[in-house]
Amino acid sequence: MLFDHYPDLKKAYDFSQALSHIFENTTDKLYGLARLAKWHEKVRQCGFKAFNTVALSIQNDYETILNYFDNRSTNASAESFNAKIKAFRAQFRGVRNAEFFLYRLTQLYA
Repeated sequence: MLFDHYPDLKKAYDFSQALSHIFENTTDKLYGLARLAKWHEKVRQCGFKAFNTVALSIQNDYETILNYFDNRSTNASAESFNAKIKAFRAQFRGVRNAEFFLYRLTQLYA
């Protein structure tokens, strides 16, 4: 019902689902490159500005993005750990003694 009233929303939803589908169902790097290129071209032709950032990221970093198809691993754990470090640092309003800060990090997260 929502898509009937807002066809652009339907298109945007379909684009996001198509991108998810590429990463969920593609196991070959070369096939992944072809599918990402087709998705990128469709997004470019459609003119949705909301997808420009994602499309540009794929265009600029496609080599590293394609590494996902080798063994389906991401850097999510590293990003999560970085977020924990930022939160820990913010909790104490910065770091005055870097050596002690690193010691505390190793005691908490090692």
